[in-house]
Amino acid sequence: MTPPAILQDIIAYFDSKTHSILKRYGPGPRVHYHTGLVDDPPPPDASIPILRERLVAGQELMLRHAADVWDASSHLSGQILDVGCGLGGGAIFWAKEFGAQVTAVTCVPSHAGWVSKFAAEAGVGPQVEALVCDAVEMPGENRFDAAVAVDASGYLPRKDWFRRLASLLRPGGSIFIIDCFLERPEYADLFNSHWHTRIGTIEEYFSAAQESGLKPSPLFDVTDRTEHFWTTTLALIEAESKGYHSCDSATSRHAASFKAHSMVRDGLAGGGLRYALLSFSKGA
Repeated sequence: MTPPAILQDIIAYFDSKTHSILKRYGPGPRVHYHTGLVDDPPPPDASIPILRERLVAGQELMLRHAADVWDASSHLSGQILDVGCGLGGGAIFWAKEFGAQVTAVTCVPSHAGWVSKFAAEAGVGPQVEALVCDAVEMPGENRFDAAVAVDASGYLPRKDWFRRLASLLRPGGSIFIIDCFLERPEYADLFNSHWHTRIGTIEEYFSAAQESGLKPSPLFDVTDRTEHFWTTTLALIEAESKGYHSCDSATSRHAASFKAHSMVRDGLAGGGLRYALLSFSKGA
């Protein structure tokens, strides 16, 4: 299981982020909290609403690109486990676009209500079940046709998580992961401390999957298409900061966010970080 102290830190972090997630990426019903595909930098002096629209459109584009790459109509239309579902944007996407029955797992109790609320608003309430638990402790055997994790796998101990997934999947089932991966170690500390996560290398994922008897498929690198998502978040942080006074507590929070977002943008541009789509399969 995830160590209790780490799990409580993750819960507290995401619970505290709910309002800002809804403000930046809402109003819903598909609210995502993950990197998107944005191919161009934002126009100079773009307004806050325009910047937010670009981010949300990029998040949706990421899922549509993944759906194409992973042949979602074949692999993500059955019983699906959405690991680290956030406010349910991805779960609703798979249910709405591909008819999946989705078990949306979150460790944040307050988020389960949002998932159910947004699923009902999107017309897929009966297809999306919100479940509060540690993903490494997910109960059952041979339950799911596929598992998907979008910007969530960094919060999980990879070896334990892959072993659990190998049991949860039905024979022939698949695991699909979208995430940021470490290429150079100097990027790890700030990344982990700001997002309360534990970024890993692609090699670590492949090794953990192999130990669990899972077969990897070729990865799809989208690093060059994610850099300007972070350019856009930086523009949004700057635009938002213009409304603060120097004594505002929000000023220090925005400064910390700007530093972390700059690091990710520079890491993606310079080879220190990598964004990719991974997939693994369980033998039939």
